[in-house]
Amino acid sequence: MELYRLKAHELRDLIHNKEVKCTEVTEALLNRIEEVDDKIGAFLYVAREEAMNAAKNVDDKISKGEKVGDLAGIPIAVKDNISVKGMQNTCASKILQGYKAPYDAHLVENLKRENAVILGKTNMDEFAMGSSNETSAYKMVKNPWDLDRVPGGSSGGSAAAVAAFEAPLSLGTETGGSVRQPASLCGVVGLKPTYGRVSRYGVVAFGSTLDQVGPMARDVEDCAIIAEAISGLDDRDSTTADITVQDYKKSLNKDIRGKRIGIPKEYFGEGLNDGIRKSVEEAVKVLEDNGAIVEECSLPLSEYALAAYYIIGSAEASSNLARFDGVRYGYRAKEFEDAVDLYYKSRSQGFGKEVKRRIMLGTYALSAGYYDAYYKKALKVRNLIKKDFERIFKEFDAVISPTSPTIAFKLGEKINDPLSMYLSDIYTVPVNIAGIPAISVPCGIVDGMPVGLQIMGNYYREDTLFNLAYSFEQSTDWHKKFANI
Repeated sequence: MELYRLKAHELRDLIHNKEVKCTEVTEALLNRIEEVDDKIGAFLYVAREEAMNAAKNVDDKISKGEKVGDLAGIPIAVKDNISVKGMQNTCASKILQGYKAPYDAHLVENLKRENAVILGKTNMDEFAMGSSNETSAYKMVKNPWDLDRVPGGSSGGSAAAVAAFEAPLSLGTETGGSVRQPASLCGVVGLKPTYGRVSRYGVVAFGSTLDQVGPMARDVEDCAIIAEAISGLDDRDSTTADITVQDYKKSLNKDIRGKRIGIPKEYFGEGLNDGIRKSVEEAVKVLEDNGAIVEECSLPLSEYALAAYYIIGSAEASSNLARFDGVRYGYRAKEFEDAVDLYYKSRSQGFGKEVKRRIMLGTYALSAGYYDAYYKKALKVRNLIKKDFERIFKEFDAVISPTSPTIAFKLGEKINDPLSMYLSDIYTVPVNIAGIPAISVPCGIVDGMPVGLQIMGNYYREDTLFNLAYSFEQSTDWHKKFANI
């Protein structure tokens, strides 16, 4: 039995039944990383010693008959912008090289409370800015399905780690689709929870009103287990909601009779790959056969979401990244004349091209004379898009679309064409603008590469998403298709 190929809930059952030890599971995953990650580049830091110690502690608790959590002994990969005490937290940027987190993020505290094992920190686009995982300051991530293609971004390392059997579960972050898009391109399940469902305490900020941590897994059940574990109120993050987290496992059934699903015509227009269109249409038919009521609907303001997102996101990035100055931690220029020169050289040398681009865009949008024309107007558009979704969810339980307009593109294909790269997020960005939850599940294969189905739901109704996603998954075999690596 190859332990690294098992899903999290399968490993959980083996561990709880004392058929395998947590140390055996962790060792199997660490060996798998050692075997294949030179080809993939999914990890920036592998926590071998820490992981084995954590696994041994769980084994000791189980042997003593102590109660352990649902994720006890389950190895989890964590994106390198989420704080894990004692581990690096570089955001794949030169400017944070050498920085180690002095504390755990709230969601990491939750995972440790459940006795999960942190395998290490995954690669990403620098400061989560990118859609291909080509902007990392250290190395590119490659798609396990085809090593000449991108895994998506910015959480490409987290998606690739799950797809390549280097981890059964992983965590990424979303600002405009950075969990769902790489999940789609790598053929795994990825959830973006409602804004405020998961605490951002201990997560390096990109766009504070857009960011949200989301889990990735090889099936819907695993995704539901970890999503429930990381969710909930946190007094240290005022944006978290005091709304009860449902028992997501109770949503895992095929019965979706009477569920109303909207198909927005705006998401099936120009630019959508024909093979992806066909895969999504066939997926919708499966849900219809399972009892869902499907109707066409309209989200007319979605076409403005991408423009609003890049103004709002860049403005917030400009503000959030001002703290990285080469003084307190991270990269510091070796030669400088005075304090101003130190800031200038440290930031110029420490930040990559895409990060600089977005800082400049954001600073411009926030500057005197342009604030009203750009940032303020983008906030107004955001409010209108949010009302669009609120209107739709009075009529429908969920809305369905493709996750990405294309399959994974070739490495280097779009890196010098920012506009084309930004369009990769055209179907995912509206979700972040509105703050609603959405999940991507595998729904087909086009030209040998996986395709994702996006299911969007009402605020704090992740349970509905899991119900629909599970119903589809259990009626098809797409979740059984894996990268051959």
